[in-house]
Amino acid sequence: MNKQKFSFRPMSKVVLILLLWGSSINMGSLAFACSICEKQQPRILRGITHGAGPQSRFDYVIIWIMVVITMATLYYSVKWLVRPGEKNGGHIKRFILNEE
Repeated sequence: MNKQKFSFRPMSKVVLILLLWGSSINMGSLAFACSICEKQQPRILRGITHGAGPQSRFDYVIIWIMVVITMATLYYSVKWLVRPGEKNGGHIKRFILNEE
């Protein structure tokens, strides 16, 4: 099996840097609410989001549940990337890594 190392050509690095730079500039203008939307939002969300604000307290419950799920997912993703727990020699990861 021919194993080739993936590498960027110098021109593609420049294009990638320009794309990332351009998208970061564009995202900065989209990150904050416009003045019309800002007036419609509740005090805690003013200046952060666009469109109609939460319509009831149940909307805040949904938001906080999603925040907890997202933070737990982020925590366990980083934890298992840093210290994976598969120490068994018969694990599929070993089969792929040891295949020649």
